[in-house]
Amino acid sequence: MAGNYGFTVVLEPQEEGGYTVLVPALPEVVTEGDTEDEALANAEDAIRLALAYRQDHGMAIPSDMHPEIRHVTVAA
Repeated sequence: MAGNYGFTVVLEPQEEGGYTVLVPALPEVVTEGDTEDEALANAEDAIRLALAYRQDHGMAIPSDMHPEIRHVTVAA
């Protein structure tokens, strides 16, 4: 796998501690870690694996997505 790829990640703190990481451009990548650094390192590993899988199976490697975050308030 030649070249460098950059992806936007979403780092979500969890109430019980730790972080969950999502990669909008690669929906198969969901990982976590006890610390922000660990979560991001796990995300890097998961992204590498996802890219290798995609290349091995002739799947496209998508461009990065730049999600916009909005806040919505609803009455329930």
